[in-house]
Amino acid sequence: MKHKNLKKTAGKLIPAVLLLALSGFLLKGDVWTFWTWWLLAAVMGIVAMPLTGMIFRNFDDRGWMFSKVLMTAVAGFLTWFLVSVKILRFTVPVCIGVTLFCGAACILALYRQHKKGVECLPLDHLELVYWEEILFFAFFLLWTYLAGFHPAAYGTEKFMDYGFMEAMMRSDTLPAVDLWYSQGNINYYYGGQYFAVFLTKLTGSSVEITYNLMRTFVAGLAFILPFSLVYQMTKDRLGHFRVGWKKPLPAITAAVAGISVSIAGNMHYVVYAWIVPLIQKLTGQEVDSYWFPDATRYIGYNPEVEDKTIHEFPCYSFVLGDLHAHVVNIMFVLLLLGILYAWAVNVRKEKFPAEEESGKFWAKQLLMPHLLLAGFLLGMFHWTNYWDFVIYFVVTGAVLLFSNIILFRGRWKWILAVTAAQAAEIFAVATVVIMPFTLQFETMIQGVALAKNHSMIHQLLILWGLPAALVISFVIILLVQKLRTAEKKTPYHFLASLKIPDMFAVIMGLCALGLVLIPELVYVRDIYENGSARANTMFKLTYQAYIMFAMTMAYVIFRFIAVFRKKILKAAGGAALFLLICTWGYFGNSVGAWFGNVLDPSQYRGLNATAFLETDFPEDAAGIRWLKSHITGSPVVLEANGDSYTEYERVSAMTGLPTILGWYVHEWLWRNDVSDLNAKAADIEAIYTSNDEAQVEALLEEYDVAYIFVGSCERSKYGENLNNDMLKNMGQIVFQDGTYETYIVKVA
Repeated sequence: MKHKNLKKTAGKLIPAVLLLALSGFLLKGDVWTFWTWWLLAAVMGIVAMPLTGMIFRNFDDRGWMFSKVLMTAVAGFLTWFLVSVKILRFTVPVCIGVTLFCGAACILALYRQHKKGVECLPLDHLELVYWEEILFFAFFLLWTYLAGFHPAAYGTEKFMDYGFMEAMMRSDTLPAVDLWYSQGNINYYYGGQYFAVFLTKLTGSSVEITYNLMRTFVAGLAFILPFSLVYQMTKDRLGHFRVGWKKPLPAITAAVAGISVSIAGNMHYVVYAWIVPLIQKLTGQEVDSYWFPDATRYIGYNPEVEDKTIHEFPCYSFVLGDLHAHVVNIMFVLLLLGILYAWAVNVRKEKFPAEEESGKFWAKQLLMPHLLLAGFLLGMFHWTNYWDFVIYFVVTGAVLLFSNIILFRGRWKWILAVTAAQAAEIFAVATVVIMPFTLQFETMIQGVALAKNHSMIHQLLILWGLPAALVISFVIILLVQKLRTAEKKTPYHFLASLKIPDMFAVIMGLCALGLVLIPELVYVRDIYENGSARANTMFKLTYQAYIMFAMTMAYVIFRFIAVFRKKILKAAGGAALFLLICTWGYFGNSVGAWFGNVLDPSQYRGLNATAFLETDFPEDAAGIRWLKSHITGSPVVLEANGDSYTEYERVSAMTGLPTILGWYVHEWLWRNDVSDLNAKAADIEAIYTSNDEAQVEALLEEYDVAYIFVGSCERSKYGENLNNDMLKNMGQIVFQDGTYETYIVKVA
């Protein structure tokens, strides 16, 4: 028997050994940093299990995968908070010290829980934990390998994302100096890039590698966190009926959810990459090719109208490679959803307090750790991606309301009072914890306006018809089934008759529907109002709608196929599953278009995000690398300013060193002061082209310029007007390229 068990255990280790070997083969020299990040996440997750296990005590895995994100959030945010209020400096020892402090607190909590007989580790479900780790490693590896085929932090908004990271790596205070506005600090939601830097400092890595590693880390979590949540929802719904062919259903449904969140596209891909080309081929027309970004630029572009919009989703973000706030925040919003589901399960087991317990009533309702953590995360969203604060405060409120209706048995006096108090508590916690950010931040929001433009019906149906149909059908079926047999047809009796997974799926689905409809009614005003008024509103709202829809669809399809008895519903579930699986093809299409032949490992280029400098900026590469290796701190390095999304600001972006003015539209959005930006642009031109030595010296002193960079963009922009003799007289030439005309002057 022992021999058989040993053999069985050894057999289960084979996938782990193969993945480790495969990662070494595919990632080559990058594998050490990859292993370091995975190992750090594993250790942080294990250490945080006393806290996570308490929050997720009704999960089979005790929230094992969520624990990695929870520890990252707590230790990272605490470090940021202490640095922001000037108690500590943003250094490697501080990051390590704060993390060790958080770990020690968790170990102390473990000791206390052990004394009370509370089990916070998933000892009865170690096989589930093992396979979750295998799946996370596999998806983390997959995306990391793909990133090595297109690692450059160049194009779209990568200059901004990478530059933020470099700027924070240089700075021991937060917020760091704005690399594109040297007279001010970063005035944007920089939390996502901050967490990338925090993990970079913890692992002793370099931004050149971890810029890409952070986005692939999030991509791996974007699979495994939905997997864990939907696995538990499905298992809770099946209960004791998980026998026979239904036994693997939680794992299958969870895999569908994870894939649908992380590597799927939308139905635009199915229609325009499959159906339309097939019709064109059958009718003898020229067959259109499919370009994967079209799935995110459909409304306003096909047909082309003035109302340009954006409707991106995670797979597109992971392929494209930007490290935006909304991308990094994926792991934190999934953590919040997991906490909300865990709270809803716990509340269902509570009972309405007896009169003699009324003295402890409010303390019990308000001091729940789930709610305090929700408040903390929502507060953090102000800084990581403010849109998510608004979105998930509403989602949190819906979970509170629905759960309290059940807990207080339809007694509306208690329901409204407790829900309002809990919402106020969460809002208060969120407001307080993020004050170091909000007190320094100048909002970019210019108000809310009624939408003047609206999406065409067929466009909405193509993008959102499948999830909308599933959610609406599911809600109607539940209403009909439950109300038909209910003695009293009240909201309480309806909700009380629902299983918690069903209720949570309904909440996610309805909230996602609302997020899709809101941009058809109103939009948040910003500088893009002329021609793209709804773009940012639709982008941020529907991004989260996509995530919630993906998990809801997987769960609802499972309900249709495995739980509902009517054959027509099972057939509808099967059809929906087929269409959902079709959207997974977007992954292959986008990967092939963006990364090339990924089946040939010899074409793997590595994770270095700055390797493109030698090929794309050969005249400037040596000068930029000289600055990175020779300059400490954040002195001002002058370079020519230019338009957003262009090659300009390659020096500040790649070094993190601030310049007087960078990408114009971005600073316009962040500062909303065009006259100031125009004045700075004129001053920069004067420094590079003026013949008035006194004027140039005065401007260099006014902006505290320490170095002047003259390279390809400066020569291209100013041409014959570039006054090289004057610039060289401003100080000492500390770098001169032997092949090109690029040079750097240290201002005297």
